[in-house]
Amino acid sequence: MLTTLIIILAALVLLILSVIAVYNSLVGLRNQVDNSWSQIDVQLKRRHDLIPNIVETAKGYMQHERGTFEAITAARSQAMGAKSVSEASKAEGALGEALSKFLLVVENYPDLKANQNFLAVQEELASTENRISFARQSYNDQVLFFNNKMQMFPSNVVANMFNFSKRDFFGVENAAEREVPKVSFS
Repeated sequence: MLTTLIIILAALVLLILSVIAVYNSLVGLRNQVDNSWSQIDVQLKRRHDLIPNIVETAKGYMQHERGTFEAITAARSQAMGAKSVSEASKAEGALGEALSKFLLVVENYPDLKANQNFLAVQEELASTENRISFARQSYNDQVLFFNNKMQMFPSNVVANMFNFSKRDFFGVENAAEREVPKVSFS
């Protein structure tokens, strides 16, 4: 009888310790996802801060490209107002598309392409785009680990007990971002 009681208590303690370990690992992964999102957020803020600089530099050269500037400004405002990962993903896709169109229009202005201020801001923007890409990849990796842990047995039981929720990936929202750029040397 005493041996049975000791075995039951040991099994109960082992079960409680397992739940605690799984819970702690889920909290750690959730915090890593949040940290990864904050890294994206820092780079997106940097991007949002650079956009007015590049637009203002270009405005003097590109007087009749008002629609291009308005599209960038509207996309930037929408991106800055995004509240969730899926909203941000969609809005940032639209902003990236607007910036790509803007940079294509810039090709028609040789004086602007030679302007040192414009070149510096353009280089800074390109660097920021790379940082966003790396931060997005890191975030998506963390989301994958977290979502996998939440969905696999036995951690899914603990995740459901403590109301952990699945996280969204920061994905490519529009078809234009999925297209392979065309390179032409003619």
